[in-house]
Amino acid sequence: MSVYQEYCEESFDEKGRLTKFTLKYPDNFNFGYDVVDKIADRTPDKRALVWCNVQGEEHTFSFGDIKRASNQMANVFRASGIRRGDRVMLILKRHYEYWFAVVALHKLGAVAIPATHMLTVSDLAYRLETSKARAVVCTTQNGVPAKVTAALSKTGGQALLWTVHGEAEGFENLSEAMEDASGDLDRVETSVSDPMILYFTSGTTGFPKGVIHDHSYPLAHIVTAKYWHGAEDNGLHFTVAETGWAKASWGKIYGQWLVGSAVMVYDFDNFEPKQLTAVINRCGVTSFCAPPTVYRYLVRKGIPPMPTLRHTTTAGELLSPEVSRKFTELTGLPLREGYGQTETALLMANFLGDEAVPGSMGTPSPFYRIELRGKSGQIVDVGEVGEVVIVPEKPGRQPWVFAAYLNQDQQYRAVWRDGVYHTGDAAIRDETGHYWFQGRFDDIIKTGGFRVGPCEVENVLMEHPAVVECSVIGVPDPLRGQAIKAVAVLGAGYTPTPELELEIKTFCNQKLAEYKWIRCLEFVPEMPKTISGKIQKTVLRGEK
Repeated sequence: MSVYQEYCEESFDEKGRLTKFTLKYPDNFNFGYDVVDKIADRTPDKRALVWCNVQGEEHTFSFGDIKRASNQMANVFRASGIRRGDRVMLILKRHYEYWFAVVALHKLGAVAIPATHMLTVSDLAYRLETSKARAVVCTTQNGVPAKVTAALSKTGGQALLWTVHGEAEGFENLSEAMEDASGDLDRVETSVSDPMILYFTSGTTGFPKGVIHDHSYPLAHIVTAKYWHGAEDNGLHFTVAETGWAKASWGKIYGQWLVGSAVMVYDFDNFEPKQLTAVINRCGVTSFCAPPTVYRYLVRKGIPPMPTLRHTTTAGELLSPEVSRKFTELTGLPLREGYGQTETALLMANFLGDEAVPGSMGTPSPFYRIELRGKSGQIVDVGEVGEVVIVPEKPGRQPWVFAAYLNQDQQYRAVWRDGVYHTGDAAIRDETGHYWFQGRFDDIIKTGGFRVGPCEVENVLMEHPAVVECSVIGVPDPLRGQAIKAVAVLGAGYTPTPELELEIKTFCNQKLAEYKWIRCLEFVPEMPKTISGKIQKTVLRGEK
């Protein structure tokens, strides 16, 4: 029996599809002890992590290795004063030390703060000051140590500082310190309701919010890994994500290890499709998840045979149905889209057992009760745009939705108003029960008495061969209230001209209902984006 089965109860329909999923766990559940160490004690040689980098280094770590290394790192942290509840920032890119560090912090009851190496000094200063981080563990690459030092100087703060993979002035070498530390660790008492991990979101407006999850969070990703990713016992799952983003929690550790799958990590900086497919084939990856950008490149550049790959998934941004269909045509693999937030686990997906519907968010996870509601809180009809909300089974906080926003109680109450959790995302449900993403609820365009989701138009725009990236917004219009404006980035070999503008508008408008017609089209060299790659529609609209 896989470890995950000890913590859940599952029900299936006559076709084998998951219909109900409930969790059961002790009050002191801790992923470090109750999953990693439990697997290590039962099967110490079971493969946990396969790691390689662009320089050709390769390492395979067993669960026994992860247990020992995380204990060593925990003992280094504890000897330096890190205790239960302390916050520790991890800026470790795709280095394998991240897996040692995050498990070590879980075991100590300390709060991990994953962060990307792309953060600026100001970004780091905000996060360090807001979180009151006791320590930072970082890579020596990309000038990160110098940025951390400058950020602390800017705020006047102090922190324990460690690096991995080398030396940096003012930082202790954690890799060397581990060598002298014990590989044994007595269990530290923690509670499942303790804060476990803190992610700073990169919203399109305002300062990033600190999203706090407790120790039950890893269990919520059993559904993510098993029934969406297709991760399986003794398989090898590869999610393309840096450890600074919540996507790493979705696809690079928790659910995968719970179901017995190893995780594949490719340590790279610059995306190259041929390198990714080479890693998949060389290492025998069985399930793969990547953002739509990766699939767009693969479709454009060509996809070699990948015989070990059985499941492919995507999430995080808009994926054109056309790209999805072409990928399936070229590989024979259905591309299963999913949807969720940093504040949640997987909310909807094209789950295994159901036919993948290109362009659709899929159907709700049995883990959550999902509704679409209008501005007044009413449930909307099939085909109408509504906000995606989570309705708890009983009053109070829904388990496996985040526990709090850091230092922002008012904002937390705002998203939990009226007894439901407001995602802020808009969708349409069709007659088959599938959901279709329409953009942020506040981005819905009201034109001529109609409500238009930007994604409806963006999907059609992406079908034109000249368009490599686009965004659709509403702009003031005296006749319609708002007119639909498209902003597009052109591909190589295309030049912005009035003739091309007319061609693209005509191409799209022939495929759209009249009330969805593009009235304005602007070409730009690049889109304004957040650090996580989200297009900032507020900037496109000229909002401050």
